[in-house]
Amino acid sequence: MDKLLSEAALRAREHAHAPYSGFKVGAALADITARVYTGSNVENSTYGLTVCAERVAIFKAISEGARKFVKIAVAADTENLTPPCGACRQILWEFCGDIEVILVNPRGKSETLRLKDLFPRPFDEKFLE
Repeated sequence: MDKLLSEAALRAREHAHAPYSGFKVGAALADITARVYTGSNVENSTYGLTVCAERVAIFKAISEGARKFVKIAVAADTENLTPPCGACRQILWEFCGDIEVILVNPRGKSETLRLKDLFPRPFDEKFLE
């Protein structure tokens, strides 16, 4: 499944709308049934309204009824593999918990981490009690 997700994320990256930064990112999220939801970053000239690939994939999956996820692949064309930004880490934690995060680039470099290692002290519902 890791190879399938990595390839899907790399393909999704090609659909990114990044006319301002040129920084294209793709994501592929797998649910517990092995269904894959993809996303790419979509920039806006105000930057603050830009949406990251990871959030697009998660919101697409949620809007289609998926609720339990096992891993996500994130693809960017960088030598140092690019992890999700802070906002995406929060959203990933909220909707996916401690899933596997596969980082990949177009040259075949990859690394797999747990979300808890990228986001060691997340804010979640236990703080709202």
